[in-house]
Amino acid sequence: MKLGRHVFGAAAIAFGITGLYWRSFNTWQQINALGSVPHREAFACIVAILEIVGGVSIQWEKTAGAGAIMLGFIYLAFALLWVPFIVATPLVYDRWGNFFEQFSLVSGALIVFALSEKNNPKLTAKMVRAGYICFGICVISFTLEQLFYLRGTASLVPKWIPPGQMFWAIATTIAFALAAIALLSGRWAITASRLLTAMIVLFGLLIWIPAPFAYPHEMISWAANAENFAIAGSAWIVMDYLNLKVSHTPAESQEAPQP
Repeated sequence: MKLGRHVFGAAAIAFGITGLYWRSFNTWQQINALGSVPHREAFACIVAILEIVGGVSIQWEKTAGAGAIMLGFIYLAFALLWVPFIVATPLVYDRWGNFFEQFSLVSGALIVFALSEKNNPKLTAKMVRAGYICFGICVISFTLEQLFYLRGTASLVPKWIPPGQMFWAIATTIAFALAAIALLSGRWAITASRLLTAMIVLFGLLIWIPAPFAYPHEMISWAANAENFAIAGSAWIVMDYLNLKVSHTPAESQEAPQP
């Protein structure tokens, strides 16, 4: 694994620091579905600390598996907390979108954990395959989310970037769709993973990093950065894995990993 897990871990640390500072959950990581939770602030701080520990642990190869497990379970819990909202309003895609945003992080954590387990190659291959497919499905959701909320997506594009906000909203939606097809079909998967990772990183650089400068006292400004770069980290993990696979099998074309 190269830089992917480091970016993924750094985003988890940013999540944790944000949670500790505000002693709350961001708009994606909410516990409203649980109702009135006793000692809400203490609970948020515990989760934030676990995110920091997981983010630090995943930086080193020897502890990467443990860090991946910790982060994977946290993100899975946050994803599942969106299920009651999906059940209540199944036609509102925002609920589905938030679920798959969190689940894309679970996919990244699963791949890191799988590659840290060297004792059972067959199980490793199956877990990596599962994480890979799940991430590809999440990219389909990113496509649909932008498509259903195209005007909202366009409003996030900086106005100074030519030729216009709507152009880039449509272009990035198409890019997500093509990336999903490439990843799940195995055709041009490596190229797609590289371009997808670059695009998500650019979202952070152009849209989310400037946000704290404009609204430094709003938690969403900081949490959105962590969320974006966590998803970028997952995409980067997929890219690193595909590059690693091809480096060990030079004759293989850009195919999706097979168990």
